[in-house]
Amino acid sequence: MEYNQQIKNRLRRIEGQLKGVLTMMEQEKDCRDVVTQLAASRNAIDRALGVIVSTNLEHCVRESLTKGEDTENLVKEAVELLVKSR
Repeated sequence: MEYNQQIKNRLRRIEGQLKGVLTMMEQEKDCRDVVTQLAASRNAIDRALGVIVSTNLEHCVRESLTKGEDTENLVKEAVELLVKSR
């Protein structure tokens, strides 16, 4: 699968968030603030996972339909990937 620049940029923003959390920890910021930023990072990662899986699923479904293949297993695999990521 080819990953577009949008998803790479999204992951770079997440990387920046995590670096910010480390800085907060080094500055001994309040626990609640650190946890809030970590939760925001986790949510951003979850959204990135969703985008990657859905984009891949869409590509695979289109390809399978063009070939006249069944797509049921593709959807199951995509759901399993999302469940496994939690």
